Amino acid sequence: MRYRLLGGSGLRVSELALGTMTFGETWGWGASKDESRKIFERFREAGGNFVDTANNYTDGTSEEFVGELVASDRERFVLATKYTLTMRPDDPNAGGNHRKNLVQSLEASLRRLGTDYVDLLWVHMWDGLTPVTEVVRALDDLVRAGKVLHVGVSDTPAWVAARAHAIAELRGWTPFTAVQLPYSLVDRGVERDLLPFARELGLAVLCWGVLEGGVLTGKYDDATADDAPRRYTRAGEQEQALAREVVAVAAEAGCSPAQVALAWVRAQPGNLIPILGARTEAQIVDNLGCLDVDLEPQQLERLAAAGAIDLGFPHSFLGSDHVRSLIFGTTRELIEG
Repeated sequence: MRYRLLGGSGLRVSELALGTMTFGETWGWGASKDESRKIFERFREAGGNFVDTANNYTDGTSEEFVGELVASDRERFVLATKYTLTMRPDDPNAGGNHRKNLVQSLEASLRRLGTDYVDLLWVHMWDGLTPVTEVVRALDDLVRAGKVLHVGVSDTPAWVAARAHAIAELRGWTPFTAVQLPYSLVDRGVERDLLPFARELGLAVLCWGVLEGGVLTGKYDDATADDAPRRYTRAGEQEQALAREVVAVAAEAGCSPAQVALAWVRAQPGNLIPILGARTEAQIVDNLGCLDVDLEPQQLERLAAAGAIDLGFPHSFLGSDHVRSLIFGTTRELIEG
């Protein structure tokens, strides 16, 4: 395992993060406490130090497991959790991005994690109601109080995240160091705005859903695959076609399909950190094997072509030869940048 800086901070994080939404069996498809420990130990032994959880993962069980697992060496680990999602569905203030929920959610998370601070706190999802200034100021207050070291934003429109980041910078509040989003060969919509936003501002990008719930391992196209509980029960034809391409490249490269899917994301531009979400010890060991996989340029291009998306307006419009000639005439190729 190698390490990289978390966005514009000096915090060193492993090039792969351990996602712990699978820690706990409350939702019917996760890992037992014993299996969760095995997954964590394999990640730790590989040099991983970046662990990602959330207040609502397996109804709080994930944070409890993670707290126990890092307790003996808390300072070694970069511990990230999230707030926004409700833990009391009948309470209108128990969910959302506002200050009250932020404070009470973080305090509950710290109790479950058995620590007095988290290294990174994520805004889990944008609620569409709370003013941006309330969110960024409340996050800054928690950083100043020492309960949070860095802040990030997850599952939020690019324009909202950019506005929040700009306000924080202009007012001397704590800016985002990272963004978390879904990114895989199957789901590339973030290439339109969120990835360019992150690159422009120098943010680290935590990628979830890299294996698309196991679809890109080929198991949904395999009648002999195990019948253990899964997050998803089926995959569409387009997803299965992409999975078959991944399986074919894996056969050529002498590695597993999961390693190919992870290697493709790792090869994309920007400070991208895939989140490994394993349900078994065997899965985390296989996923970690992506560190030894370097796909050939033609294989990367082949996979990209199989999952290509239309960026749409204004991206395709501004990138067209006609519009570029209207803007630059015949000089664009002469201009660096």
